[in-house]
Amino acid sequence: MPKKQIKPFLTYTEQLTKLTEDKKLLIPDSVYAQNVLTSISYYALIGGYKQLFYNPMTRQYRPGTTFDDLIQLYYFDESLRALFFKYLCHIEQKMRSLISYHFSQTYTHMEKDYLNAANYNITRKNSADIQRLIQMLTIEAHSNTNHPYVVYQRNTYGNVPLWVMMNTLTFGQLSKMYSFLKTGVQTKISVNFNGVNEKELGQYLKALTYYRNVCAHNERFYSFRCRVDMPDTILHRKLGIPQKGAQYLRGKSDLFSVVIAFRYLLPRYEFIDFKKQLVKLINTVLTHSHTLTEPMLLNAMGFPENWSNITRYKL
Repeated sequence: MPKKQIKPFLTYTEQLTKLTEDKKLLIPDSVYAQNVLTSISYYALIGGYKQLFYNPMTRQYRPGTTFDDLIQLYYFDESLRALFFKYLCHIEQKMRSLISYHFSQTYTHMEKDYLNAANYNITRKNSADIQRLIQMLTIEAHSNTNHPYVVYQRNTYGNVPLWVMMNTLTFGQLSKMYSFLKTGVQTKISVNFNGVNEKELGQYLKALTYYRNVCAHNERFYSFRCRVDMPDTILHRKLGIPQKGAQYLRGKSDLFSVVIAFRYLLPRYEFIDFKKQLVKLINTVLTHSHTLTEPMLLNAMGFPENWSNITRYKL
């Protein structure tokens, strides 16, 4: 099958000409637009944020769409990533604390215990993954010099306790480690979250790892779809989210699924603060954009129209 013709290099002037003449995008200030493209790049801005304004049939922008519409959406997404990342980090830190505490309480604070495969839920399916986790933890505890606090524990006490080691792990590694813990330890951890059992917590962490990585890598966030589904919850039912068969159509692998996860994993006062900031961001971009409508934006984010009712219901 023949491949498409490689797109040629275009100067900034040629990029703007293509947008205005071929794509019918309104650019009132070409100097400002070129400065933006210099800072952000054509690919990151146009390639990343045209979808809501672009008609794929005509291969042109919808009538009335301006360069500023794309800019407003770009900066909205940037602020959105920062907001979600903040609270993802709160969950990450809580999991560091809970895993280290309950694992050490169940076994001991000695590194020999978190480096012992017998203290994990070894099955034929996850045995190799557990061995890789232990190998990684062994390197961190015994030879890695990237973390001075680990080196201090190693040289001073000859032991790196788990509560120190946890600070070296990524969100993805935390998620993996939790999934490998024995059920009893998982239960002790999951009871710290209202309405979440040990299996559901594992699902949340696995999915949230993808969203955290999108935030950290500065990728388009508002319309990201995850390949891992969040659990079904009572909130899906109370919000009246439509279903196709037994599958909910929103709040499973879209950005609204992260909002639901936050409702369960954050303290209520933190979630209320998060929601206030989110409402403000949405209102701001809708106010400053010429053609972006609330239904367009909410649909792209996977939000139901009544999403703000999420705080009305008990878990």
